[in-house]
Amino acid sequence: MFAIRAARMFDGLRLRTGPLVLVDGDRIADVDFTGAEPPDGYQLIDLADATLLPGLIDTHMHLVFNASTDPPGHLETVSDDALFDEVRAAGRTALDAGITCVRDLGDRSFLGVRLRAETAAHPELGPDVVPAGPPITVPAGHCWFLGGAVSGVDGVKQAVRAHAERGAAVIKVMVTGGRMTNGIAVDACQFSAEELRAAADEAHRLGLPITGHAHGRDGIVAAMEAGFDGVEHASFLTPRGLEPDPKVIEALAATGTVVSSGMPGTVPGVPLPPEMAPMMGQARELVRSAVEAGVRFVIGPDAGIAPHRPHYVLPYAVADTAQIMGSAEALSAATYHAAAACNLGDRKGRLAPGLDADILAVEGDPVADITAIHRRVAVFHRGVPVAAAGSAQAAGSAGGQAR
Repeated sequence: MFAIRAARMFDGLRLRTGPLVLVDGDRIADVDFTGAEPPDGYQLIDLADATLLPGLIDTHMHLVFNASTDPPGHLETVSDDALFDEVRAAGRTALDAGITCVRDLGDRSFLGVRLRAETAAHPELGPDVVPAGPPITVPAGHCWFLGGAVSGVDGVKQAVRAHAERGAAVIKVMVTGGRMTNGIAVDACQFSAEELRAAADEAHRLGLPITGHAHGRDGIVAAMEAGFDGVEHASFLTPRGLEPDPKVIEALAATGTVVSSGMPGTVPGVPLPPEMAPMMGQARELVRSAVEAGVRFVIGPDAGIAPHRPHYVLPYAVADTAQIMGSAEALSAATYHAAAACNLGDRKGRLAPGLDADILAVEGDPVADITAIHRRVAVFHRGVPVAAAGSAQAAGSAGGQAR
C-alpha cells in the first residue's frame, strides 16, 4: 500500500489541488484533499509540484504495425511469434509514455488478445488492451492482409461470432477503403447496408461494442444508420480533400455516436506524408466543428501506421487537440471519455476510489500549459510503478517506497 501526494490532480474532468491518493493493490482506495498524513501502513511518495492524471487511453492503436513507411510490407516478412515480440515492445513504448490502456483496432492472428492476457497478469510489461482482432473487411478490401476478409451477410455474422469466441472486446469493421490498401477508394463503402446492420446486430447480441473505419461521408452515414457505436476517423475525406457535411456532423451528435480521431496529432520533427500536409488546417477545423456541434469525441491517433504516428504519439495528439478544444477538454477526451468509449468507465479514466490505480504524474499544470503532459514524472499501471522516459529515477524511487 502506498500514498501519492502532489500539488494538483486532474481527476478526468476537473483540476483540484492538494491530493493524497491512497493505493491498495491495483485499485485506488481513497483520494483525500484535507492535507492529512497517510494512514498507518501506507508508504508516502511525495511528488511535490507534480499533477496527477488518470493514465491516458489511446482509443485507436495498431500494435502490429511498426510505424514505418510500409507496415504492410513489413508484415509480409515476419512470423506471428516474431511479430508478437514487436507487439510487446510497442505496448511497452506506449506504457512508458503514460498510456496505460489501448484499444487495438486491428491486429493479425489475435495478437492483441495475447498481449491482453500477458499485461493483465504483469501490468509492468505493457498497457491494458481492448482488442478487436483482425478488422472485418471484404476480400481485397482495406487491410485484407490482416486476415479478416469476409463476404455476405452470413459471412459478416460468422466473423463477429468468431471474433467474440477468440476474445475480442470490440468489433472493428472497415466500412470504407483506406490509404494503406490499394483498390477501394477511401470515400467508397465496402459493405452493403444489410451487411453493416448484420454486423452491428450480431455484435450487440453478443454484448460487444462495434466501431467502423469510415473516411468518406457515405461510410460515416452508413455506420450510423447501421447502429454502430462509434466511427473511426470520420474525416469526410474525398479525392479533393476534406469536405465535411454539417448535417452529418449534427447527426453524429444527435445519435451519440462516438468519433475517435487523432487529427491532427503527430510527433514533432517527422515529415508528414505529402498528401496529408495540405489538409492539416482542414482537419483542425473539422475537429472544431464536431466538438462545437456536441459530437462525442475521443482521441485515437491511429498509432503505428506511419513514422509520424508511433505508438507513443497520444500525448502529442492530446496537446494538438488542446489547441482546438481546450486543455481540460482534451485531457478528458483521452481519459474519462476514452474510458467510456472503451466500455471501461467503471474501471478507468478517472482518479477515484474503487477504480484501477492507473496514474500519470507530470511536472507542472497541464491544464494551464498542456505541454506539461510531455514532462512525465512517474507512471503507475494498476498500482505498479513503471519507469517512464525522462523520469525513470522518479518512478524507480516510487517503486522502492511502494513495494
